[in-house]
Amino acid sequence: MRLLKQLVAVAAVAFVGSMGVGAVQENTFLTLVLGVATAVLSVFVYAWVVQWSERRAPVEVAAKSAAAGVGRGLLIGVGMFTAVIVNLAFLGYYRVDGLGSVTGAIGLLGVMAAAAVTEELIFRGVLFRIVEEWAGTWIALVLTGLVFGLMHLANQHASLWGAIAIAIEAGGMLGAAYVATRKLWLPIGLHFGWNFAAAGVFSTEVSGNGATQGLLHGVTSGPALLTGGDFGPEASPYAVVFGLLLTIVFLRLARRRGNLVPRRRGARADATATLTQ
Repeated sequence: MRLLKQLVAVAAVAFVGSMGVGAVQENTFLTLVLGVATAVLSVFVYAWVVQWSERRAPVEVAAKSAAAGVGRGLLIGVGMFTAVIVNLAFLGYYRVDGLGSVTGAIGLLGVMAAAAVTEELIFRGVLFRIVEEWAGTWIALVLTGLVFGLMHLANQHASLWGAIAIAIEAGGMLGAAYVATRKLWLPIGLHFGWNFAAAGVFSTEVSGNGATQGLLHGVTSGPALLTGGDFGPEASPYAVVFGLLLTIVFLRLARRRGNLVPRRRGARADATATLTQ
């Protein structure tokens, strides 16, 4: 029941926040404010519902580690997507045709902040964490990664390959980032940095949601097999490879820190025991 309680609480904030952001999307300032407000409120709601339903301090969202974790994740996410774009540009499949829209990028800050925080709280904070307690790290990575990828099939320009790519490069990587640190801040920063670089900087499609207008007026062309086509560069093999490499790095770090949870039969795994490591 705690899984259901936590999901409902965070999902309710995410739903109301997305509706609000959608209603004011023509106003850059309000989009930014409502997006950031949704992100902040969702963290407070998550912390409250975890403390209420599990009778413990929600150390995975402890404020003292927020800045460092989000900052590191932001750098990794932006760097990873930039590497994808650099490879596509080298092949002549991405080019910059001038400057884009500063106001558009500012609005996307709010949109991507809300999306990154609420999705990480739902998928890594609730689903992954609780499934890992029941079934261990490896099963939790596979199951929640698949669910995360399949969720993207509802997007406008979705494709099966795009959903598979998201499951591998994002579902696995973000779950592994949480396991490595036992905090949600690194995956939140990584998720936000990746999405904002894609939409707010390079103006590419994000998970098949349609073209965006960011800081650069970018043009993607070439074979969909390499560029990701209508789904965007997240369906590029470059993104999948880089995501897999980071997943391996995070999991090796998690193993070194003793953060991997084995599968346990008939008993609930104490996945929070290593939170303070």
